Amino acid sequence: MRTTKKEEPPVSLLKELCGADADLYAVLSRHSYETPLAAIPERNLDILTKEGEESGNFGPAMDKAIFEGAQKPEERERYIEVIQNLASMTMHAMEREKEARAKEGFTDSAASLGSRIEHQRLLSERAGDVLDVASKFYNERLLERQEDENRRARAQQRKTAEHEEQRIEGQEKGARDVRRRERRKMGRAEKREAKRRQKQEDLAAEGRKEAREHQRQAAEEEEKKITEQEETAREARREERSGE
Repeated sequence: MRTTKKEEPPVSLLKELCGADADLYAVLSRHSYETPLAAIPERNLDILTKEGEESGNFGPAMDKAIFEGAQKPEERERYIEVIQNLASMTMHAMEREKEARAKEGFTDSAASLGSRIEHQRLLSERAGDVLDVASKFYNERLLERQEDENRRARAQQRKTAEHEEQRIEGQEKGARDVRRRERRKMGRAEKREAKRRQKQEDLAAEGRKEAREHQRQAAEEEEKKITEQEETAREARREERSGE
């Protein structure tokens, strides 16, 4: 019996960037987002840190610190310190909660907190590596987001142009219908002159229509060219990452 080769699922960008480093992937998979601008709070890092001090949940602040630090390589050392401080505060909060859970007899819950504490310890120790990978990850995701926005804007421009062409053609048809009705009331000589002018106008309208069609085709060709350039650039970045 002939068997077909099972197709391997695509490797996620984050997993690709982490390679065989399972610990780094485990850390970043909890703090990296495919759509960071939607997932990460807009509030500034100081406010998020203060909220964490009040609630005991420093997750949003950590996400923000990694996202900001990934985009500011010139401040790498400062953000490494910020991440380490947030991890330390998180561990202290979890240690207190773990002790309380253990005293209450919730051993499974306490053990789970122990695993999460270890996660924060690893995050603190690998803060520099986390920022290095997060920088590549978010740079790619933000670039793709900008490409998507530009693509949607160009599509909207083409749609607007199509609507404008339909509007113009409708106006021209309406004007022809009006002139046709007016010619019915004209004398022979006047009607002949009106038909001559109409023929000139039809030729001019046809020329304008052809010009709009050329513009539409040019826009489609430009979109195809841009898409190919983006795909080529994306593949080049992928190959560059695989060679690192």
